[in-house]
Amino acid sequence: MSRPRLSHLDAAGRASMVDVSEKATTQRSATARGHIALAPETLALIAEGKAAKGDVIATARIAGIMAAKRTHELIPLCHPLAISKIAVDIAPDDAGLAIEATVKVAGQTGVEMEALTAVSVACLTVYDMVKAVDRAAVIGDIRLIAKSGGKSGTFRREEPT
Repeated sequence: MSRPRLSHLDAAGRASMVDVSEKATTQRSATARGHIALAPETLALIAEGKAAKGDVIATARIAGIMAAKRTHELIPLCHPLAISKIAVDIAPDDAGLAIEATVKVAGQTGVEMEALTAVSVACLTVYDMVKAVDRAAVIGDIRLIAKSGGKSGTFRREEPT
């Protein structure tokens, strides 16, 4: 049984950007999720708008959007894309903040990395804004939960309810 070939390696095994010039332009979408676990007191500060650095959720949302737009500058083999939509949703839960990002494009390559980058940077921004009061905050469970478009079609991760 042969293993699938990694798309970012050329015939000699060297890293290379995938040539998407012959791929069809299609509507593509990706959604990623992540979480930052926070102390109850920290979560209360955020909910009450009393964090010393300002509105944590609004700042993290903007950071996630900015990060998605700059993914190609952060991840070496990603293509620059004309993204048509980025939505970053941040909601408190029992243990911290749940963060979800959806990115859309009409293009020749997908936006999974952009969605994952948005979630990662939004989580990092929350950490930066609360680290003075909660150095034990834990970022985790960042994952792709859905993608659509392109040759590989649709993917949806089964999430526990």
